[in-house]
Amino acid sequence: MAMFVLRNFTRNMATAAKINNVVVIGGGLMGSGIAQVAAATGHNVTLVEMNDGLVEKAVGGIRKSLERVAKKQFKDDAAKGKQFVEGTLAKINGATKPESAVQGADLVVEAIVERMDVKHQLFTKLDEAAPAHTIFASNTSSLSIAEIGSVTKRQDRFGGLHFFNPVPVMKLLEIIRTDQTSDETFQALQGFGQQLGKACITCKDTPGFVVNRLLVPYMAEAVRLLERGDASARDIDTAMKLGAGYPMGPIELLDYVGLDTTNNILQGWHEKFPDNPLFVPIKTLQQLVSEGKLGVKSGEGFYSYKK
Repeated sequence: MAMFVLRNFTRNMATAAKINNVVVIGGGLMGSGIAQVAAATGHNVTLVEMNDGLVEKAVGGIRKSLERVAKKQFKDDAAKGKQFVEGTLAKINGATKPESAVQGADLVVEAIVERMDVKHQLFTKLDEAAPAHTIFASNTSSLSIAEIGSVTKRQDRFGGLHFFNPVPVMKLLEIIRTDQTSDETFQALQGFGQQLGKACITCKDTPGFVVNRLLVPYMAEAVRLLERGDASARDIDTAMKLGAGYPMGPIELLDYVGLDTTNNILQGWHEKFPDNPLFVPIKTLQQLVSEGKLGVKSGEGFYSYKK
């Protein structure tokens, strides 16, 4: 029995160890963060963006992030800190042609816009270009993994890797397996997550997985409370911070996440599940988004962040 368990463990680790070359498609906050943690844990990373300017911007952002990490981790040894920054950056290459970038990939992580049609276009191209052994994963926070992967011929090598922002700081990684994700693929994704130092949980391919399935309706309900005039935004936030021990109130969290992001998630879920009252879009949210008030990133949402 012990030998069987050991053999299985060894085989699983061998499967996981195959992920050496990682391609990240999309150099925004999430993609850059994924590229950073993968490179910092010894993986060869190719970060793909639409043009050279965006690649440079993404790598510049990663450098700044690494320098912040180095200041904390190597505060008494500047030389080691510099070595950490330069060594990690040396593991990252930029690219602008996804089909070329994936030709030597063990794992491709997609972190582009949350639109099914755009994801389908991308994965159709990647499926033709990538080697047979390459595993595909999406960092989507709200779309169906199976539906994203349906355009490929490798649905057994397709799963979800849902990271959280900021990726270098947040410990959680949700690993999503569809009905067609093979055991070998799932074990490889788990091994990869563990190599990154993440706390990995497993979830079925259901709307929002675990965190967003609970979080988005919670934030939406807070806005409905506000719309009814039951309490002010500040009082709702104070209540949840001091009454429930949350580090941030739901209205503050909406501003941080992005009102457009949350609005899009609700809209998409409502279209697929029109009978679920938790997913009904919110007029206040729609109005603020139409006015360009998207939260922290635009300088104003429910609160103002203009200096």
